[in-house]
Formats: sequence, structure tokens, C-alpha cells
Amino acid sequence: MPSPRHSVDEKGLDEKPQAYGQDADAEFGGTEARKALERKLLLKLDLRMSVLIVIYVLNYIDRNNAAAARLRGFEADLHLKGKEFATLLSILYVGYIIMQIPSNMFLNWMGRPSIYLPSCMIVWGTISCLTGATHNFVGALLTRFFLGFVEAAFFPGALFLLSKWYKRNELGLRTAILFCGNIASNAFGALLASGILNSMQGKQGQAAWRWLFFIEGALTIAVAVIAMFVLPDFPTNTRWLTSEERALALRRLEEDVGIKNSDETDSEEAGGFWAAVTDWRVWWLALTLTSQTVALSFNAFFPTLSATLGFNSTVTLLLCAPPFAIAAVAAFLLSRHSDKVGERFYHIVASWGTGVLGFVIAVSTMNTAARYISLFLMAQSYAGYVVFLAWMSNSFPRPAAKRAVALALMNAFSQLGNVAGSYVWPNNWGPTFRNSYGICISTSGCAILMSWIFRRYLVSQNKRFEREEQARGQSSNGFRYIL
Repeated sequence: MPSPRHSVDEKGLDEKPQAYGQDADAEFGGTEARKALERKLLLKLDLRMSVLIVIYVLNYIDRNNAAAARLRGFEADLHLKGKEFATLLSILYVGYIIMQIPSNMFLNWMGRPSIYLPSCMIVWGTISCLTGATHNFVGALLTRFFLGFVEAAFFPGALFLLSKWYKRNELGLRTAILFCGNIASNAFGALLASGILNSMQGKQGQAAWRWLFFIEGALTIAVAVIAMFVLPDFPTNTRWLTSEERALALRRLEEDVGIKNSDETDSEEAGGFWAAVTDWRVWWLALTLTSQTVALSFNAFFPTLSATLGFNSTVTLLLCAPPFAIAAVAAFLLSRHSDKVGERFYHIVASWGTGVLGFVIAVSTMNTAARYISLFLMAQSYAGYVVFLAWMSNSFPRPAAKRAVALALMNAFSQLGNVAGSYVWPNNWGPTFRNSYGICISTSGCAILMSWIFRRYLVSQNKRFEREEQARGQSSNGFRYIL
């Protein structure tokens, strides 16, 4: 599986970083002083980056609250018929797909995620509130489309922001912590929705499902204002760094891939775009992620699947929380271990394979206990998804302009899986949803196979790097792809 386009982001990756004199850490006061400064820098970064978790919780709640609203009259009040509800779910991803690449290119050019991401957040919070004021299918369709259009800025932008600060062996855990916001939103969102839907019916003459959109949208706007003062920008322009911390932040990334950050072509947006769209690896990983995204489409219909257990709407929503609470823990532990041992593929396959087991159990029985256990097994497959996201970032380390487009393109393309997934769970396939689970088994299996092929390619590239180093008489300590 040869590739003619390695020069853009592999140039210099197997070279040693520039020497810094007798003591590479002298400017930081020596090795021990550098370690102490690095711990302080990472703690400062982690504390500020933690606001991304809250933003992601709200991002996903605002995206998926229609599923909870469906249980309390959303369809009836808007007079939805046929596949119109599925269309409302899928139309969001049209705007989501369109905007991701331009958004990340603009973010890289602007260099101010602390302003850009919260501003987008304020807009989507406002649109979420407007969804609660709609009275027909067309109105809801428009708000859902523009919600996806603006929400598109967050996730690829957050991944790119993390990649601008953390080394490759730190990125998996941070990506996991970020994505725990997604997973936690399924648990927290269900609990919040249950409380609003049970207590707000008829308040001020409005249906409870309308209050769901009003309250959650207002909460998003409030957090966005706080985020503007908390989020960092990039290492070169973050104001609250000391000069020593800034130098260390840049040095860490330089040492991680063996080239100076000043050598990156961050300003060459068109070049970064072209480099990403003409690299087959970007499309291969995008297809892999898309296939697994179809398998994870159960997420948008989780209250519907939980309802097949036979309980009332309140209990149904409460039962949605535990599987995703466990999934958040699984994602954290799996990603931390993946970072520790420097391995991605087998961690991904272990999680996705367990998810397939959950689909098989759901296909095989209508027993209440067994089907609820299957929901836990399905939900934890998000842990492998998180590790895969880190693998994506690891596979395109430099230049930043290309990485910004690559991450956005892969994530945007994968949302086609959510568009298709919106139609995988029609009501007439319930309550067993055997056909739906069969589709998920197939697409997850495809994603596992494609991941294995990609790993084989990376193995061949690492061997090539080693041969080239030996031919130059260098020791084998240059850049290697994480497998």
C-alpha cells in the first residue's frame, strides 16, 4: 500500500531534534527544574482544558435532546409524520459536515480558540432555545440544520487545540477525558431531561419538551461566557504563560516529532488543505470512522432502545444513565493504558469487539436483564472510539495546517455515518430492532478490519524509517508511528 505523499508531514520526522548545547535543559535551570516546570505547565493546562469537557457535555446535549423530547410530545405537537423525525436528526449532520473543514482552517488562521469556540457556543445555545419555540416541521428543520452548522466548530477544533499542546503519548488520555464529555452527556443529559420533563409541563403555558430546549440552550450560553476567560489559545500567543513556560511548551512539541515548530507552515492554509485531501490515509481513516459511527448510531435512539425494556418514560430515561457512566470510566482507563504502553490498535479492537458482543446479545433475546446488559456492552464501545481519535491525531503530527484540515475532514466525513444511522432504527423494526443490530454488527466489523489494514501499513512505514536510519548510520531512536 505505497503512498507518494509522505514528504508533507513525514519530512524530518525521523531526524533528531536540534541540539541545544551541552545541557539541553539549561535554559530551564537543568533537568530537574525542567521536570518541575513541566509538571506545573501540564497542571495549568489540564485545569483550563477541563472546561472543554463541560462544553462537550452541552454540545451533545443540545444535539441529542430531541430524542428525550420525543418521549413527551415533541412529534405530536409538531405534527410530524413518517420519517420526518429521522429527517430532523439527520439534517443536523448536513450542516455539521459542511462547516468542519472551513471552521478548523479558520481556527488555525485566527489562532484564538478562546474567542472563536465560545462565540460559536453562544450561537448554538441561542439556536437550541429557538428550537423550543418552533411549531411545525419546517421550523424545526431549519433550527436543526443551523444548529449542526454552528456546532461543527467545537469537536474538531477541540481535537486540534489539544494537539497543539500535548505530546503524542499524552494525547490519548486527554482525548479520552474530552470525549468523556460526550459519554457523560448521555448519562447527565438523560437525568437532566428527566427532571425538566417531569417538572416543567404546563409552566408558563409551555409544554415540558419546549422547556427542555429553553433551559439547556440558556445553560450553554452561560458556560460559553465563562469559557472565554478560561480556554487557552496556542503556545505562541497564550497570554497567561510565562516566557519560560512558553519556551517549554514549544520545546516539548519539537522534541516529540523531531522538528522545530517554527518550521511548520501554519499560515499556508491552502497548502494544508491540499496536503490533507490528497493523502489517502486521511480518507482511509475517515471511512473507518464512518463505519464505526454507523455502529454507534444507537446513541441517538438510546431512550427508544431503553424503552423496549418495558418501563415508563421516567424510568426509561433514568436507565439510560448507568451504561454511559460505565462507558466514561472504560474510556478513561482504556485510553490511559493505551498511552502508557504506546499502543492503539488492540485497545480499539478490544472495545469494539465487546460492543459487537452487545449487539449479538440484543439480537438473540428479548429478556429484560440480558438486553439491559447488552446496552452496557454497546455503550462501552465508545472507549475504543476515543482511542481511535487519538490514533488519528498521532498519525498526522506535522505540519499543523495539514493536521487541522485532516482532523476536521475525518470527523466531518464520519458524520455521514450519523446521517445514515438516523434511518437505521425505524419504529417498525422495533421492539426487537434485529435488523438495526445486524447493520451495526456489520459496520463495526468493517471498521475493525480497516483498522487492522492501517496498522499493517504503519508497521511497514516504521520499518522503512529504521532502514533509512541504518543506511545513514544513525541509531534507531527517530520518529515512529504509534501502532
